[in-house]
Order: sequence, then C-alpha cells, then structure tokens
Amino acid sequence: MKRLVLAGGGHSHVEVLRRFGDEPMADIEVVLVSPAADTTYSGMLPGLVAGHYSWRDCHIDLDALTRHAGAKFRQTCVTGIDPVQRHIICDSGLVLDWDVLSLDIGSVPPCGGVSGATQFGVAVKPVDRFLAAWDGILERAGVDPLRLVVVGGGAGGVELGLAMHHRLASTPGVRPCDVTLVTQAETIVPEMAAGARRRLRAALSHHGIGLIAGIAVCAVDAEGLTLSNGARVPADVVVWTTGAAAPLWLRDTGLALDKGGFVEVDEFLQSASHPGVFATGDVAAHRDARVPKSGVYAVRQGPPLAANLRLALEAQPLRPWQPQRRTLALLSTGDARAVAAWGGWSAEGSWVWRWKNHIDTRFMRRYRMAP
Repeated sequence: MKRLVLAGGGHSHVEVLRRFGDEPMADIEVVLVSPAADTTYSGMLPGLVAGHYSWRDCHIDLDALTRHAGAKFRQTCVTGIDPVQRHIICDSGLVLDWDVLSLDIGSVPPCGGVSGATQFGVAVKPVDRFLAAWDGILERAGVDPLRLVVVGGGAGGVELGLAMHHRLASTPGVRPCDVTLVTQAETIVPEMAAGARRRLRAALSHHGIGLIAGIAVCAVDAEGLTLSNGARVPADVVVWTTGAAAPLWLRDTGLALDKGGFVEVDEFLQSASHPGVFATGDVAAHRDARVPKSGVYAVRQGPPLAANLRLALEAQPLRPWQPQRRTLALLSTGDARAVAAWGGWSAEGSWVWRWKNHIDTRFMRRYRMAP
C-alpha cells in the first residue's frame, strides 16, 4: 500500500481531502499532518475580527474532513523532511514515511529582522495564535483605551486594520481606541490599480485610521515603534502583517528553494529537485510563473494538485497548471462594506460585501462534512 502524506491543512489540502473522499483510491493510505485540528479560511478572517462571523463560521474541521476522505489525522507540526529516505519528522517525535508528499504549510511574517518585533509584536500568522491574542486585546480595550498599530500596507494589513477598528468602535463597553497603519511602501496595496487604492485609502480616512507610508519600521519595544527616520510611533499593541517568509527549517531539507527559502515547484506543482514532492500555497515558489502569495491562488491550486497527486501515486504523467493572469479581489472595509477590484476596474459598497459574503460562505459549505 502506498502512502500519501499531506503536510499542513491549508486551502489546497482541504480540497484534496474533499476530492479524495468523494472519489477514494484503492490501496492508498492518506495521512494529514497539521498542528491544529481546525484551519481558518483566510478570506473570512477580517470578518471574524470585525465581529460579523463566529469562530465556527470561518473554520474548517480538519478531523471531520480527514474522516470524510478515509484518511488519518495526526495533530503535530512538521519540522523536517528527508527527501532521500522519503520521510518527514514532526515536533512530537513522529516520523512518517511517504511515497508522495505534499506541502501546504503556509508562511510566517518576516519580522525577524526588526529588533523587538518578535518579542513585542503580534504576528497575524499562525492565525490561531493571533486570534487568541485578539481576544486578549478586546479584554484590554474594555479597561483602557488602546493605541493599535498595524505594520504592513498590503491587502491583509488594510483589511485587518479596518476590521479591528470596526470591532473596537462597535463593541459595547470598549474604550475609544486609535488604529494606525504603517507601511514601508509609498502607498497602500501597491499591487492594486489606482482606483482601488483610492477607495481603500478613503475608507481608512472615513474611519479615522491613521496612515504612515513610505517609512520602514526599524525597532519595536514596549512603548511603540521606532521608524527609519528616527520618529517614534506610540503603541500599546503592534500587529505584524508584512508579506510572507519561509519556515527556516526548509533550508535543511535538500529541496530546491528560491532565494527567499520557499520550495521551488514546476508547472505540475512538483518540487523542481525531487519528484514525488509537491508544494502549494504560500510555501511554494513557482519557477516559471509569477504567483502571488494569496489565499485565492492556494484555493485554485487545490483541484490540479489533487489530480496530480493521484497521477503521481499511479506513476502516470502529470498535468500542468496555468495560473490566472488576473483575479477578482474583494476587500472588506470593516463595516459590512467592501471594495471590489478587477484589473483597472473597481467598485465599493454594501452590495460588494454581500457578494463577498456569498462567495465565502458558499466556499465554506463545501467542507461542512456530515457526522
């Protein structure tokens, strides 16, 4: 019997499990390894923070999904891979052999190079730790007015800043709090067209969220931030949302990595150096295509990954995956409104939020497994 090991419970792997459950393979053992029993759908995280969704609304039960797939679930964290001996090592001491391995383990915020960021900052990943910290922030805000600073002006940072502001401003008993966004880039969401940027900047301004752009953070301490120009930004809470960094342990695996330490994959989502090893989502670096580290692309990689894992287990030729050149972006603005962007076109309003909510809740229904 061959063994397929799925390392990580990310957006691609939940689709793999669903499809393997709908169409099981004979004589194949599937094992999911994940540090958490539930995985957060990133598209609904801002809505959860803003108070529009419950915790269960935005989480996929990995244990139930693995049962649907006839798979085994091991709640532990992968910390090493030996692609020659074909086994993984976990922090619990578990060692698993594999015939085919797939990595969907995500990324970590790249805050290690900033003095004090790890000690005094709250990283948005891992999400379960961030949500636990957010609960603590809400409790503190019920006692004292807080100054919150979000570091990072990409889509995730802007959405999170708006979501936190809305929750703090709309929760009874919470003292008035200040929210400020700090980004090294000259503008927020530089990956988006000018029209969408203007709409999001107007949303920040409308809600009284401060913006400091074009200046890097060089240090964090218990009192706030020090910027590269020497200025100080007072803060009681610093939330780190900047970009994505690769887990450091990947450097010792022998897998081909890009200059950022992410796993290099080809058009089949397979390791550029080791056949039988696949990677998707944030942890993957595509050798021949530009694929943003976004949950949208991780979701879209699920079906082709599932197909190629089947083919690899059957020793059949793999099928290439071609990423979309452009995707629809739907960014919530905290208050049950959202901004839509498609290339140079953009729109904003409550109807966009309803559209986004429909897409997100429909996605989640696919992974609600009956007992």
